[in-house]
Amino acid sequence: MSVEFIGILGHREGSESRSPQGPLIDLAYLGAIAKAHEYAGFDRALAGYHSSQPDGFQIVAYAAQQTERLQFLLAHRPGFLPATIAARNLATLDHFSKGRLAVHIITGGDDADQQRDGDFLAHDERYERTDEFLDVVNRFWSSPTPFDHDGKHYQVKNSLAAVKPLQKPRIQIYFGGASDAAIQVGAKHADVYALWGETLAQVRETVDKVRNAAAKHGRAETIRFSLSLRPVLGATEAEAWARADHIFETAKAQGGSAGVAPAGRIGGGSVGAQRLRDAAALGRVVDKRLWTALATLPNARGSVTGLVGTGEQVAESLLDYYDAGISTFLIRGFDPIEDALGYGRELLPRVRAAVAQRERLSTAAAGARAELAVAP
Repeated sequence: MSVEFIGILGHREGSESRSPQGPLIDLAYLGAIAKAHEYAGFDRALAGYHSSQPDGFQIVAYAAQQTERLQFLLAHRPGFLPATIAARNLATLDHFSKGRLAVHIITGGDDADQQRDGDFLAHDERYERTDEFLDVVNRFWSSPTPFDHDGKHYQVKNSLAAVKPLQKPRIQIYFGGASDAAIQVGAKHADVYALWGETLAQVRETVDKVRNAAAKHGRAETIRFSLSLRPVLGATEAEAWARADHIFETAKAQGGSAGVAPAGRIGGGSVGAQRLRDAAALGRVVDKRLWTALATLPNARGSVTGLVGTGEQVAESLLDYYDAGISTFLIRGFDPIEDALGYGRELLPRVRAAVAQRERLSTAAAGARAELAVAP
């Protein structure tokens, strides 16, 4: 099982501990952070979604023109575009990005933010709509002939796409959500199921739940898992913790909210947010070095738990999650460009080398078992 690293694009400089700088849409900054992730060796960068923030389709389109190899993950909320139009937009962007696009389906756990865009469906109904949305999108991408769909949330007649994704068989689908309704839909559709930065025990629990649900669709062994974390690195462990304490105090003074909207922003009432609060209730540090302090702030949103230590120590903790079933890490820092570059130096190479070693040992062990099985 190989490993993937995803960073995050920003349309302006800022974070929970760094006041926003520059115009809301800062093209120079967006280009710089995209290039920084490409230089640092990230596989992808995520463009998030929030009702008040710039459109992610445009952000990815611009970032793709600034880079050559970096792939992208576009957060998209079903329900605000007709399914066929969303499918057509995604397929078109896949061509403009030269096949470097994936989509992150976020159904929405924050009622208030959904309602700002005019969506008043209840939580479980939103996931029901997402299920139907993805049925139509996948059919639009794959059907060689016109098709009809007469569902509860979407109706189309004689629909046929002239533009299909450049990637074959289709654009990869990432999926977020921690509720039982989310698990049922994600298990059916997701290539990669995304989790927040929870404890190892919580991660193992969710991975098992999703795999069990995916088994009903014959997908238990193919679905992959992503984890969102905020690593805080230092040359020494003491230096890393001093920085983490500074980040917490600064974020607390700023009110605990990000200066730019976090990806897949989770509201205070969502199941995912409650699970982060449950992790924080176990202590400021859980497992080896899962830092939960930011999750205790009243206005905390999205990915707020992190791993604190030297590059070697944080890599070791990431490998613990890898052993628990995580193969994608969505990581971002509090000094976004500087941290992305730091991860490229201190974190990504260590984890990739260790994963490669695990894969070599696994292959060798499998070969030895095969030889024993055929031995006289």
